[in-house]
Amino acid sequence: MADQLSPDEKYQLITRNLQEVLGEEKLKQVLQERELKVYWGTATTGKPHVAYFVPMSKIADFLKAGCEVTILFADLHAYLDNMKAPWELLELRVKYYEQVIKAMLESIGVPLEKLKFVKGTDYQLSREYTLDVYRLSSMVTEHDAKKAGAEVVKQVEHPLLSGLLYPGLQALDEEYLKVDAQFGGVDQRKIFTLAEKYLPSLGYAKRAHLMNPMVPGLTGAKMSSSEEESKIDLLDSKEDVKKKLKKAFCEPGNIQNNGVLSFVKYVVLPLRQEFCIKRDAKWGGDKVYTVFEEVEKDFAAEMIHPGDLKASVEVALNELLEPVRKKFESPELRKLTNSAYPSASKTKAGGKGAGGGGGGAGDDELAPSRLDIRVGKIVSVEKHPDADSLYLEKIDVGEPEPRTVVSGLVAYVSQEELQDRTVLVLCNLKPQKMRGIESQAMLLCASIEGEPRRVEPLDPPEGSSPGERVFVEGYETGKPDDKLNPKKKVWEKLQVDLKISDECVAQWKDKQLMTKLGQITCKTLKGGNIS
Repeated sequence: MADQLSPDEKYQLITRNLQEVLGEEKLKQVLQERELKVYWGTATTGKPHVAYFVPMSKIADFLKAGCEVTILFADLHAYLDNMKAPWELLELRVKYYEQVIKAMLESIGVPLEKLKFVKGTDYQLSREYTLDVYRLSSMVTEHDAKKAGAEVVKQVEHPLLSGLLYPGLQALDEEYLKVDAQFGGVDQRKIFTLAEKYLPSLGYAKRAHLMNPMVPGLTGAKMSSSEEESKIDLLDSKEDVKKKLKKAFCEPGNIQNNGVLSFVKYVVLPLRQEFCIKRDAKWGGDKVYTVFEEVEKDFAAEMIHPGDLKASVEVALNELLEPVRKKFESPELRKLTNSAYPSASKTKAGGKGAGGGGGGAGDDELAPSRLDIRVGKIVSVEKHPDADSLYLEKIDVGEPEPRTVVSGLVAYVSQEELQDRTVLVLCNLKPQKMRGIESQAMLLCASIEGEPRRVEPLDPPEGSSPGERVFVEGYETGKPDDKLNPKKKVWEKLQVDLKISDECVAQWKDKQLMTKLGQITCKTLKGGNIS
């Protein structure tokens, strides 16, 4: 097919569904002369999940356009990124990635013989590459290295030198893999611009860069390998897929941050050329779409019900996953999976690199991930029967029953303002009696001291649902304590660094508090404290 395409048609296929292309003229020039050489790299850290079908579908486009495609298993990068992959597991993780990504490509009909697979340490430990790392490190400032890796390398309070090396190595990969272009997510844009700036300083050519948008996962936010509930694993059973899709963020008519719709746009339609909504005859029967904009338009107009969309995506997803599941039924691959990703009980506890900033819940590690902060919705609010300055609130935090919360907000916020409002709730403090009534959580507010003192409840992003987890950037992976030990004063020590920025954004040590839908904010209290 590629032989029959014109250079312009190849360019359209290579760039469709991308968010940004740097170096368009270079791409067009190469395509006039010969086939394009492009590479996609993946750091061999957590298990690949279904969001990996998005770059896989673009790799299929590259091959249809006649490109020479290299897939890089970036094992050294995985180690440098805050040691997300322990050194002793690197080799096993590379083998797992190779097997699972080949299975994904086979499931979408990509011919593997047209692909070149390379392991980072096959050339990144050579004398020439190592000398280029030193040459590059004499040119790149700490500021540029940190800025380049800000959206890719795990951000922690005391970053390791390895994380600063990461962007430079990725830049050098373009030269050592002898490609014309690098493909990746738009979150890697700053690494790409660092490569464009510094490779010519080493006497190497500037490459083009192809960027996928940051596609929301099926649960609404970016899918994370480290959060089990946020992702659909490639080896999940049909029952698991159904269960996780049921929880997926998919409000009627809402096309923003809708990972279910995104999966149709970036995976199903590019690969299958059509998408069938399966539904009962009384709701219009099955409907086949060949253009995504029509799917989006019908969903926005509520002509497609979220339940029907999820059920139809479930069918398409299971068709893609079935060959992967079958391949991994073999005893050899089951053993490889268990060896590359041993259960937590088999891995060493502690270790400076093991938890990083996201950290576990060890008593000595003051990571904000230890706080169980959730979105809550106030379902009722009334005055405390025995205290004029206190409210008694019932707050839905995603549990079967609302929690009772006692708060001292009477002087600052009216009952009408609080009723049905979404708020932030700290859920793992030890329950405490306040004037005879047990408060089972704490409602978090911004405040500024003075005369008069000013207090405002914090605001989750619009569209947030009760029970959604709130996290600090760079600390997404840690697990909250079941209950914070009051003797250790974990909350008090962490709360000191919780502030409101000049843009009214909630932060901990200058890192934003987030849900999967975006930032936590307050309305007016710039520079306030959070308590």
